[in-house]
Order: sequence, then structure tokens, then C-alpha cells
Amino acid sequence: MGLRKHIRAEKIKEEKKTQYVARLRNCPTSPRKMRLVADMIRGKEVNRALAILRYTKKEAAQRLEKLLLSAIANWQSKNEGVRIEESNLYVRSIRVDGARMLKRLRPAPQGRAHRIRKRSNHVTLFVDSKNINE
Repeated sequence: MGLRKHIRAEKIKEEKKTQYVARLRNCPTSPRKMRLVADMIRGKEVNRALAILRYTKKEAAQRLEKLLLSAIANWQSKNEGVRIEESNLYVRSIRVDGARMLKRLRPAPQGRAHRIRKRSNHVTLFVDSKNINE
């Protein structure tokens, strides 16, 4: 392994120690609908993101709110002595990927059939703390 590659790998390891992850797998919502809600909270402070999700009428907002609370709980389990208010937590990144697709057939006129694709998605949410000292 080259020196640059080694340094970059070490840097990524250090970044992963400060990031806290929550994943939602095989959520039965289309990725496109989930991305609409995920784009609203990307980069926002955690309390603001929770408020946005609580008052958004879309179904995906409820699932993302629960996921964000899970990511905060993961952060709390690693940082027991630190208060959330003082740590300046924010949503570092949120990624919505397509998951498996259930394929069904629906009868159509004149003996034909139309294919229905029931989509689902995977959501990965990273929470990080902003350091005031930097």
C-alpha cells in the first residue's frame, strides 16, 4: 500500500470515530419519495431537523424521525458524560439508496398484463458533532 493511500485510510478511520450511524433497511417507500424528505434535513442541526420532521405531513418523515432519534441514541451510548446541547450535533449526511423491488402483475385490458414495481429503500444517516474550537 502506498504512503498516500495509507495516510488517507488513517484519516478516514479518524473521521469514522467521530461519526455516528443509524441505518434503515428495506423501508417500503419508494426512494424518490424518501429523498424529498431527506433533502430537507441534510446538514441541519439535530434539534432543527427533528422539528422539521415532526411537522412534515409525508409518511417518510415519521420513519426518518425515528431513524434520527436512533442515531442520537447511538451518539449518547458512546459519549455518556457529554450533554447533547453542548455537543452541537448535526446531520452530517443522509443517503437514500434503492433496495429490493417486489414485482407484481396487474391485469390489463384485452388479456394483457401490466407490471407493478413496489419499490423499497435503504437509508443511512450520519450524525456528527461540530467542534467550536476549530
